[in-house]
Amino acid sequence: MIPEWLNLVIDSFPQLFYATVVFTIPIALISFVLSLIIGLFLAIAWIFFTRKVTFIIYIYVWIFRGTPLLAQLFLIFYGLPHIGIVVSAFNAVVIILTLNFSAYISEVIRSSIMAISRGQWEASYSIGLTLYQTMRHVILPQAAATSIAPLSSEFISILKSTSLASSVTVPELFQISNRIVSTTFQPLIIYLEIVIIYLVLTSLCYLIQIKLESFFTRYTCPDNYRKKMSLKKEKQNFFWLSS
Repeated sequence: MIPEWLNLVIDSFPQLFYATVVFTIPIALISFVLSLIIGLFLAIAWIFFTRKVTFIIYIYVWIFRGTPLLAQLFLIFYGLPHIGIVVSAFNAVVIILTLNFSAYISEVIRSSIMAISRGQWEASYSIGLTLYQTMRHVILPQAAATSIAPLSSEFISILKSTSLASSVTVPELFQISNRIVSTTFQPLIIYLEIVIIYLVLTSLCYLIQIKLESFFTRYTCPDNYRKKMSLKKEKQNFFWLSS
């Protein structure tokens, strides 16, 4: 006979899985991609543009880093309709996650770019590269390698922050779990189930982070690169001898 708690987990999992795949993960991915684009633009503008532009960006970052995410979400979803601007719950969540985390991501990217030594810039200019070519071929690839870990942390933060969407009736993972709890009266089992789901998602993110770090640092870690090349040569020698 199946225990009651296991039967509840089996019955509730399809709903929670659907909410995760259809709402939680898409919200996190869309928000992260948009935050990355805006954050990259803000970081480059902070470094290369005039002081007036830098001051505007500073105010932007100051506002979104200095106020609670939930308050920002309520301002967009409940406040804007009073001035005639109606935003759907899904769009409101994506907008506010994008605006909020782009402020954090801009700081990550800016610090990664600023960490590149001045000699890299001077060497690029000395061989005739333009600013665009220098950024594309020299600076940004190196900055990407050092920013993988903090950017992964930001994505995980976005993923966990999607639970705030339940406060504006978006049927994501946390909202659906609340509905199930209201009908089954088993909060311990249901909330433990969503905790495990979040842990699985964040663990997958950590694995992807490790793969990305290995890819972007394959030429900056000579020991690892030599090991890979030696293994490749051993495989080639093996196939050559066996042929």
